[in-house]
Amino acid sequence: MLVANQITKRFTGLTALDGVCLEFPAGMVTAVIGENGAGKSTLMKILSGVYDEYEGQIYFNGKPVRFASIREAQACGIAIIHQELALIPHLSISENIFLGRELTTRWGTLDRKAMRQRTQQVLDELKLALNPDTLVTALKVGQQQVIEIAKALLEDSEVIIMDEPTSAISESEVSVLFRIINELRQKGKAIVYISHKLDELFTIADRYVVLRDGKSVETGLMQGMSHDRLIRAMVGRDLQIARRKAGDGFYPPLLSAENICLSHPVRTGDFQVKNISFTVGRGEVVGVFGLIGAGRTELLETLFGLYPKRSRGTLQIDGQLVPFQAPIRAIQAGLALVPEDRKRDGLVLGLDVQTNISLTALSAIERSGMLSKAKESTLAKHYITELGIKTPSEKQAVINLSGGNQQKVVLSKWLATNPRLLMLDEPTRGIDINAKNEIYKLIDQLAAKGMGLLVVSSEIPELLAIADRILVMSEGVLTAELAIDEATEDAILKAAIPKAI
Repeated sequence: MLVANQITKRFTGLTALDGVCLEFPAGMVTAVIGENGAGKSTLMKILSGVYDEYEGQIYFNGKPVRFASIREAQACGIAIIHQELALIPHLSISENIFLGRELTTRWGTLDRKAMRQRTQQVLDELKLALNPDTLVTALKVGQQQVIEIAKALLEDSEVIIMDEPTSAISESEVSVLFRIINELRQKGKAIVYISHKLDELFTIADRYVVLRDGKSVETGLMQGMSHDRLIRAMVGRDLQIARRKAGDGFYPPLLSAENICLSHPVRTGDFQVKNISFTVGRGEVVGVFGLIGAGRTELLETLFGLYPKRSRGTLQIDGQLVPFQAPIRAIQAGLALVPEDRKRDGLVLGLDVQTNISLTALSAIERSGMLSKAKESTLAKHYITELGIKTPSEKQAVINLSGGNQQKVVLSKWLATNPRLLMLDEPTRGIDINAKNEIYKLIDQLAAKGMGLLVVSSEIPELLAIADRILVMSEGVLTAELAIDEATEDAILKAAIPKAI
């Protein structure tokens, strides 16, 4: 149904795609896999009309096409669910879903009632219990991801491109998505599926194509493929997944949190985080698991001082009280937070790699009250080398880097503050297995140097691989604290499921 023939795309100082040739048949799910920076998202943006300047030819149902915009691609029958959310925060769910394709009455005015009703139908189909009038800014990242899926399903598209559609949604939402994909496949739709979660590809995909360094290197049927062979095709070599070695269980005290509470911003008397107490030792990696809405992100943000008026409890670092007044106080006390949404909260996309890395360390790179460009460049080059950031130079705009390399820039920015406790919120969301492995190794190295780490993840196997201890949250409450030798997927999930379910 859709063919890419000899597609080449160049950016300043970078060839993102180099003669890529791929086919996407009707009635099949084709998985597109590869490391971050392999060119997957760039190719999908060409196929869906985001980029209109490239070399090569696209064929849709046998006819050559060239889209000048997303709207042209949609009109032709191609829809895309972007990895990076493309929603307008201060518009409602309904307004976002119908943006650019609004329904009107016979008098030419917006038919808000019809749009709300259609939105509700799509939300019900996706098992998302939300009001269509809810503003997107009030939704968590996982819920926003489902809204992106709803946007693509609204039109009866022939080709649906899904770029990391499960990167921020729960297992129940994943099962709903897979059910919908199966229905679309039975209707003869062509599904293009990009994911770094290789296990789910064996569940949903019929075919696979591999991109490596901007080139198409392998294609075939998923039947008969193995996990290791897929990884080898992606990275060009065998990959040993890093796992944290069990310690002696003794970690000198570093952080102590007692009765941490965060009141709800709207509902009086309700809490997003309620009476949570825990510790983190020097050199200890503590994982935090919970379903969407459990309060994991809110817990980290509370510790970091983002909600001074709604927070209460006691927080100590090395026995010294840390007030919940502002992030700067948390940073001064030795805390650092790598946020869940790196593009919105972790990076200044219009600036270069060097500037992004140095933002947290301005006092260390100044000279007589002026920024030292030499010191700034030295700092950036140190972390580019230390973390293996793939960039033509420290002057490259950070928006042009792959997701995995953007995440390394965020990590570099916070490591430049020399933190005592590093809080990581979904540090491997949307990055490939090789980049994940590098972050696992980095976590282990930082812990070995005596740093405490608090890691939020939606992937239980990930926490089992990197943590010494796992905290489980449900509806804002701490429901379990498990040593790694007694933690199992069943035990963790049992503690994470709300009691009302």
